[in-house]
Amino acid sequence: MSVRPPGSVPRLSRRSKILIGIGVALIVLLLVGPRLIDTYISWEWFKSLGFGSVYSTVLWTRIITFLVVGLVVGGIIFAAIVLAYRMRPVFVPMAGEHDVLARYRALVMSRRKTFGLAVPVLVGLISGLVAQSDWQMIQLFLHAKPFDESVNDPQFDKNIGFYAFELPFIKFVLTWLFVALIVSFFASLVTHYLFGGIRLAGRSGNLTRAARAQLAIIAGVFLLLKAVAYWFDRYSLLSSTDKYPMFTGAGYTDINAVLPSKMILLAIAVICAAVFFAAIVLRDLRIPALAVALMVFSSVIIGAVYPLIVEQFSVKPNAAQKEAEYIKRNITATRAAYGITDANVDYVKYAGVGSKSPQDVPADETTVENLRLLDPNIISPTFTQQMQLKNFYGFPKTLSIDRYKVDGEMRDFIVAARGLNPQSLTGNQTDWINKHTVYTHGNGFVAAQANTIRTGGDGDGDAGGYPVYQVSDLSTKPTIPALEVDNPRIYFGELISNTPDDYAIVGAAGDEPREYDSETGERYTYEGSAGVSVGNWFNRLAFAVKYTERNFLFSDAIGDDSKILFNRDPRDRVKKVAPWLTTDTSAYPAVIDGKIKWIVDAYTTLENYPYAQRSSLAGLMTDSIDAATGRPLPQKEVSYIRNSVKATVDAFDGTVTLYQVDQSDPVLNTWMDVFPGVVKPESAISPELRAHFRYPEDLFKVQREMLAKYHVDDPNEFFTNNAFWSVPSDPTSDTDANQPPYYVLRGDPQTAEPQFDLTSPMRGYQREFLSAYISVSSDPKTYGQFTVLTLPTNTQTQGPGQMQNSMTSDSKVSQDVALLGQTNTLTFGNLLTLPIADGGILYVEPLYTEQKSTSGNTFPRLSRVLMSYTDPNGVVKVGYAPTASEALKQIFGPGVANLATREVDEGGAPVEPAPTPAPGGDQAGGGAPSPSPSPTPAPTTPPPARGDEQAAVQGIDSALKNLQSAQSSGNFGDYGKALENLQKAIENYEKVTGNTGG
Repeated sequence: MSVRPPGSVPRLSRRSKILIGIGVALIVLLLVGPRLIDTYISWEWFKSLGFGSVYSTVLWTRIITFLVVGLVVGGIIFAAIVLAYRMRPVFVPMAGEHDVLARYRALVMSRRKTFGLAVPVLVGLISGLVAQSDWQMIQLFLHAKPFDESVNDPQFDKNIGFYAFELPFIKFVLTWLFVALIVSFFASLVTHYLFGGIRLAGRSGNLTRAARAQLAIIAGVFLLLKAVAYWFDRYSLLSSTDKYPMFTGAGYTDINAVLPSKMILLAIAVICAAVFFAAIVLRDLRIPALAVALMVFSSVIIGAVYPLIVEQFSVKPNAAQKEAEYIKRNITATRAAYGITDANVDYVKYAGVGSKSPQDVPADETTVENLRLLDPNIISPTFTQQMQLKNFYGFPKTLSIDRYKVDGEMRDFIVAARGLNPQSLTGNQTDWINKHTVYTHGNGFVAAQANTIRTGGDGDGDAGGYPVYQVSDLSTKPTIPALEVDNPRIYFGELISNTPDDYAIVGAAGDEPREYDSETGERYTYEGSAGVSVGNWFNRLAFAVKYTERNFLFSDAIGDDSKILFNRDPRDRVKKVAPWLTTDTSAYPAVIDGKIKWIVDAYTTLENYPYAQRSSLAGLMTDSIDAATGRPLPQKEVSYIRNSVKATVDAFDGTVTLYQVDQSDPVLNTWMDVFPGVVKPESAISPELRAHFRYPEDLFKVQREMLAKYHVDDPNEFFTNNAFWSVPSDPTSDTDANQPPYYVLRGDPQTAEPQFDLTSPMRGYQREFLSAYISVSSDPKTYGQFTVLTLPTNTQTQGPGQMQNSMTSDSKVSQDVALLGQTNTLTFGNLLTLPIADGGILYVEPLYTEQKSTSGNTFPRLSRVLMSYTDPNGVVKVGYAPTASEALKQIFGPGVANLATREVDEGGAPVEPAPTPAPGGDQAGGGAPSPSPSPTPAPTTPPPARGDEQAAVQGIDSALKNLQSAQSSGNFGDYGKALENLQKAIENYEKVTGNTGG
């Protein structure tokens, strides 16, 4: 008896089939076309940089992974469906004339290939697409290098490489086999049901022997795989986060309850698998059903309830003792994973109170001489206003710090590349021709010595408080030879790639140069090696589609020799050519062998280092600067990190070079085996390049967070948290974000030579008092060596927040700040913490003012320097003056102040500090005056007459009233004159009270 399908299938005409085919082809082209174009363009870009092998390796790994996983998963499902179909009963009894199942069976029979392939192909495609994103894990497994055997895991004594490279791959394979078996089971179940292998009649049912055998085999294999998974789950316990944030890794419950449970469940899974295999010959389905119930019941009771009971009734009441061994494991592993072992961290006891004069400590002379007055996070607008040259040039929001030799002495500089800023183009500058073929590059390297400021000239108060620049561009040469640049044109920089279409088309297109090059109107044609050719029509078409821009096809600005420059941000270039690395959030420019090169730090990371603390990089790296600038942070969790690669990007030709700087990192060694020849050995680093390597800020932020806890050795003390430290909040920020670390040039305690360090104070756990001071060296000879000054717990050395409050609440400071704030926007710069005076702590903070104006043309200048120091008697002494030397004199006397004469006049000549009286006591509010450390009394200046001071104050009050009247009148001419008069009144007040200096 034949059965009609649920409905007749209409036949399509040939014309309809052609139209449908064209429509499908167009849809596929729209979906796949852009990806194919991106693939081609990416290949051309990688090839132009010499990293074609990276792209091809990644691409082929993705393709092969996609095919293997897709074919395996799809093939298993297809085989299950085919077997179920072939083992269908020969005769399927009808349930009646209106048997719906029969009608669907007929429909499937009419389209057997379609229905038979649809599920396997769909699931296989999805599986392959998901799996190919794990290409890094697969390559790590294929090229795994072992870790040092001295750090094998403490539980199973297996090499760390097993957890880093092999275990993730094993879990990857098991996951996709589970997916294939689960889908196969249900596909087989549906197929058998549809073709009569499974029949339901009322509350009972019946299975054919073939259906029972196939389903039992699939279930049995699934349980065997589950047993294998239980075996490897034991190793995953060592990266457990159940006890996070206290510690990562297996605790007492995991080792003594969960681990035995895994083995018991493994045995039960094997027994249940055997039961299912037995069901092939047994007709009683209750036995497999009991096996399923046993498996579920065991998983709940043995796998979950029993460990919970142990945790609640055995561990928690005695946690300090029970978890001690496992906390110790966590401490050891975390130190090793984050590079903070005793081999590179030196703990030194520090008094917190000075016992000598800085004059008597050779290292202090170097430290005081190099006090940094310029804050790179504040003075970018000053660089822009004074060194911009053209509206389309600019500087990053946050500038960088590096060091160069001046007359044979190491000095730190605020450095920046004057880059092209496409966001600043206006009017006809934004025309496609101008934006992409005329304004193509920046011009020059700008540096300012960090401890030097320009003082005010005679009658010109606006000349003071600004940087003293060293410029190397097309028209200027610096006075310091180390800063001179041969080719100052900047085609690759931080500002250029702010939007996806910030590309430049360079190269000859006609006889005349087209690119803007200098203020004299000269034009230039790019002569570098960077770029992808757009001289042929195929490439033009590809880029026209990529950027949806028809000018690629019709513009005469593009010639046969033209090239396109894109991906021009240094960090992005490094990230693309080395996708297995995590790049630092900032890059900094340096002059190396007469070339401007961007230096980018890059990290190797792991997520599953056994027993090492797992943390979010974004959470550990965030500080007040990141909060203010909004720069993106890496969104990944890690339990291992190394700064094993330093990368350089040439600002002119975009060349990316990767250097190995940690030969002991097995993760990098593995990647170097995956991509041979891509990372250059450490021996290829020139001494001049190495001299500009800085210890990276992001890595330091991660490590200081770890040191805040993992400096503790005793597990019981670790458990109580009472010896932990905390990163202080930034007292100069309105947010509660962490204080960022600061680069400082200070004296080496042993040699007194300048040492370029990255530093951070640490406060006590949920306390504001200073507990430690962490510094790490960036000098080539001691690079990466930490020094941790630990303060005694029975003293109360003021931390950054407390000292900021002490300085700003000082009567002299508060009055002057209030006065300055009437006409200026005030910004407190970075609060530097400096060990000094053989046990003491000196805080230094610049104060910047920016005149309030509606024109928007104002910019910050250094107006005051705040300092504070607690003397041996416990008296907090505050220095507050326009210059660092005067502020030092107020605290230590003229002997120390003379070390910091780094102010220069408008001609660049050094300015000696003016003699000022030392403060007469505790500047924070009372106290006996402390003895001067110098045997010679400081010269004094007669105090100003009281009447002169009152007259000056009255002059300011009068000027303020005139300013308010002018503002109310709406006359901009009167308003400008009133502002000018107010500024003169303030200068008069400063002169009368002795606070001159601009």
